[in-house]
Amino acid sequence: MLIGRVLVGIGVSALPTATRAMSDWTPASKRGFAQGITHSAARIGNAIAPPLLAMVIVAMTWRASFILTGCLSFIWVAVWFWYFRDDPADHPGITQEELATLPKPLWKEKGPAPLGRLAKRMIPVTATYFCYGWTLWFFLAWIPSYFLHSYNLKLSSSALFASGVFLGGVLGDALGGIASDRVFEKTGDRRKARRNLVVLGFLVSGALMIPVLFIHNVGLVAVLLSAAFFFAEFTVGPMWAIPMDIAPRYSGFASGFMNSGSALAAIVSPLVGGYIIDKTGNWELTFVAGIGLLILGAILAFWMKPDQEFGEVIAAVTLPVGGDLGHA
Repeated sequence: MLIGRVLVGIGVSALPTATRAMSDWTPASKRGFAQGITHSAARIGNAIAPPLLAMVIVAMTWRASFILTGCLSFIWVAVWFWYFRDDPADHPGITQEELATLPKPLWKEKGPAPLGRLAKRMIPVTATYFCYGWTLWFFLAWIPSYFLHSYNLKLSSSALFASGVFLGGVLGDALGGIASDRVFEKTGDRRKARRNLVVLGFLVSGALMIPVLFIHNVGLVAVLLSAAFFFAEFTVGPMWAIPMDIAPRYSGFASGFMNSGSALAAIVSPLVGGYIIDKTGNWELTFVAGIGLLILGAILAFWMKPDQEFGEVIAAVTLPVGGDLGHA
């Protein structure tokens, strides 16, 4: 199981790799949309998997659910290997007009990546993403079990309610990315387009979780959690656009470093949730930690600087006295 989980973690590196590819495949004005629609597809998987796999488990065995998802993954690998190109110019389906809107392929430029300085620059973004990751993994790890145990539902019913919550995330991912790009197009300000939307999403998501602590109506709770997950996922497009804004040439490393915050949250969040439930027997109390982390994330977001590209920071640091920053 440990080896399998490590391999799954390596597979999750597809997100930073995809971000690196998007730096070449999308213009700057569409980064939020590209990230939002990509992550919304992942949430569609989260939404449809619980009821489908519950049916497979009931009809066959839990092992069959692993075999089914594994086979589907191998099919997708083959399709992607055949279809994708690193360089947009090499893809037979792209036009010259579309190529003209894309940035110069930065991966062709040689030179060592300043990983240490870039990691330091990404720390505020990573800390903010840890707070989002806490909420994400809490929802992914505990929401199906929450409906199953807190409301004594059948497996199939709890999976159905969980799917409804995750569908909120599908919409949040897509609309958050679109909203981020619209704000950027109108204002030209990446702080407003990225940071401010992250702060808004965190605070509204946390506020929607508060009533869950005091009510015990499964339908109303499902609606509140769907809305809370919508606003939590509303931040994903802006958040994943930030590594592309800060370091388009090194967006693979920048987004991977940011995503390590979510990976750390994935380790800690279920452990804390399990400890709370074991000690209190109260599933609602697990939401308190999530609310607190969302508030903390909204505060930490003000240290992110998506409007400062990493290359500009390097130039400012190394520029000789009396030099021309604009030329650098």
